[in-house]
Amino acid sequence: MTNVVNIGGVKIGGGNPVLVQSMTNTETFNIKKTVEQIKSLEKAGCEIIRVSIPDFESAKAIKAIKKKIKIPLVADIHFDYKLAIESIKNGADKIRINPGNIGSEEKVLEIIKAAKKARIPIRIGVNAGSLKKDIKYELKIKSNNEISDKMVASLMEHIEFFEKNEFYNIVVSLKAADVPTTVEAYRLISKIRNYPLHLGITEAGTIKSGVIKSAVGLGILLYEGIGDTIRVSLSDDPIEEIYTAYRILDATGKRKYGVEIISCPTCARTEIDVIKMSKTIEEKVRFIKRPLKVAIMGCVVNGPGEAKEADIGVTGSKNAGIIFKNGKIIKKAAKNKILKIFEKELQKLIKKGE
Repeated sequence: MTNVVNIGGVKIGGGNPVLVQSMTNTETFNIKKTVEQIKSLEKAGCEIIRVSIPDFESAKAIKAIKKKIKIPLVADIHFDYKLAIESIKNGADKIRINPGNIGSEEKVLEIIKAAKKARIPIRIGVNAGSLKKDIKYELKIKSNNEISDKMVASLMEHIEFFEKNEFYNIVVSLKAADVPTTVEAYRLISKIRNYPLHLGITEAGTIKSGVIKSAVGLGILLYEGIGDTIRVSLSDDPIEEIYTAYRILDATGKRKYGVEIISCPTCARTEIDVIKMSKTIEEKVRFIKRPLKVAIMGCVVNGPGEAKEADIGVTGSKNAGIIFKNGKIIKKAAKNKILKIFEKELQKLIKKGE
């Protein structure tokens, strides 16, 4: 089990729930737009937010941003150690750095001192695409992936420097753009240290390819009990990252959150427009936080029988649409009216649990 780390009053690691992170894509110094985006992400279920700090104006904006949001804020720093220190001064709840691109150990040490004084954690983030060339650390155990081994060796050099300077308030991440490298790296570090692990497939891609890569990679690790926070990195609206993250957590049994759609793939027996209904219902309930199973089945073969564990469902029969709850039929209606009736019954169920 990993250590417990406190991020702005939120605890991760040590068996606490796996939390969902995202990152803003606004200019951080634009306080109004950044706060607007964070609030929309909060509403969607984001539990920790990270902002990029490319300049001092952005670092100073943290103070104003934090006054208007409810979730912990992480400052993402590259290259300039002074930006990390300025972010800490302005109230960042955590700092994310790749010590390899900060420069000298003296500069990294200044960040450590500032974080220690502020009592905030540092995430040491190592990415496959930005490994230092002169890795000297020799791993005692290795994976079958050379890049994964280099990532972990690089991370261990940083960790040992932090530990030598008596800083243990650490979160770590080891991200690659491909699944096998990422999985092997996280598996390996989980055997060596007990620091909380932030999971992600970096630069995963678009809403289609990125979701697949993230679901496979993060799904494997979460199922194996590895991971304390996750971020799904997509070239899309960050809200899509939140939705995908919760679906991954739900599918791996780590968090029960929101509405799960169970729908059949359709075939020649299909009696209602399952594809249209599934898309319509999914869009309307995607950010409902109450755990519910909703089944949309095309024929009596699949529903309600195979979907009897669903809280509510709809299926087609030869002459009508059928609505059922917990496997028992409650209503029948003409096929052209069944969607509207089903939506009303679903809303009743959602409101009942609020």
